[in-house]
Amino acid sequence: MRFKRVLHESMAEMIGTMFILLFGNGVCAMNTLFNLGGYVNITFAWGLGVFFGILVSTRISGAHLNPAVTLALCLTKRFPAFKAPFYMLAQMVGAFLGALIVYYFYQAKFVMVDPQLTHSAGIFTTFPVSKAFIPAMMSEIIASAVLLFGILAIVDHFIHDSAPFLAPFAVAMLVVGIGMSFGGMHGYAMNPARDFSPRLLTALLGFKNNGLTDGSTIWAQAILGSLIGGPIGAFLYDFTIGRKVSNE
Repeated sequence: MRFKRVLHESMAEMIGTMFILLFGNGVCAMNTLFNLGGYVNITFAWGLGVFFGILVSTRISGAHLNPAVTLALCLTKRFPAFKAPFYMLAQMVGAFLGALIVYYFYQAKFVMVDPQLTHSAGIFTTFPVSKAFIPAMMSEIIASAVLLFGILAIVDHFIHDSAPFLAPFAVAMLVVGIGMSFGGMHGYAMNPARDFSPRLLTALLGFKNNGLTDGSTIWAQAILGSLIGGPIGAFLYDFTIGRKVSNE
């Protein structure tokens, strides 16, 4: 029975994460392939993806939708560790599926705009302004720490005010705000699933300059940065203004 429950929760995590990528990669495709929209559109669409991803999953799984969130909640004893591998795997699969659907949807336009797939991998994944490893990773650490600190504050605030239905909107606006304020240096991945799974897809589909099979370390910056920054943000929240929460 417990395994069935975890499987159900993992399915919700997969679908919720897929929704994030559908909107996020979709808006990037519109911007790159059709020159429609701009950075404001991109930040709001990623926020909408998070909003709908939370809506479809929160009542079932709690809507982590991000391995960095799951890790941070485990380390701060808000979430049982035995569920974490299932959640993280589901999030990675969901992000891959979301990116795959976007690619299939726009495949005909890819043939027109970038037939050799040499310069459009950025639709699916992030690339830093600087090739130096530390600045890019630090930007992800800071953004991810802000994300987790903000999420925990939002959840505590709305639960205390008996208005949990407002939390998805607030988290979505948090993501929009981080994108507008901190998105330039690395693309504010803040989520290993959101960054690595679509990057893996680009490598499998033959995209050049994908940050994974081109000899660079770009793929590692977002992963390490978010997995370090997320727990830092959670610990800082607990150390400063957070209320102690136990999963037991």
